[in-house]
Amino acid sequence: MDRAAKSDLVAALGEAFKTTEVVVVAHYSGLTVAQMQTLRRQMKQAGACVKVAKNRLAKIALDGSEVVSIAPLLRGPTLLAFSGDPVAAPKVAVDFAKANERFVILGGAMGTTALDPNAVKALAALPSLDELRARIVGLIQAPATKIAQVLTAPAAKVARVVKAYADKSTESAASAPAG
Repeated sequence: MDRAAKSDLVAALGEAFKTTEVVVVAHYSGLTVAQMQTLRRQMKQAGACVKVAKNRLAKIALDGSEVVSIAPLLRGPTLLAFSGDPVAAPKVAVDFAKANERFVILGGAMGTTALDPNAVKALAALPSLDELRARIVGLIQAPATKIAQVLTAPAAKVARVVKAYADKSTESAASAPAG
């Protein structure tokens, strides 16, 4: 890797560290290429990203970012998973670690808060932003439909009463002897 490529990588990582909500650091030693491709695909589907970079370059990119607390974790073969959704990257990383024992979560950071492996697992247990949005819409929508039902119910009852009277009057008119 030449100097220009290294500086581009440091700039890209620095931008990623500044724009993401959460970063997860993990060891990936012993994973096959197919397993790494699976991890990358799962992360991409969740809206997260995985980067494998030299630790020295990643530490340079960390300077001036909020997630500088992950620097001590960058030892050995590490990968960085990050996402704009605070739950996406931890959720995929924890699920992948359950299926692959060689994938070990070391910790991470959410903003200026350092996360140990247990904190990453706790974060992964939370619902994602999309799930929370769906729940909120459901909560807002349920009372609205009930209000609409309550408002239309009296009108429907009045309509049924009027129809019943109309039916009754037509029946009585039909059954009355012709005069």
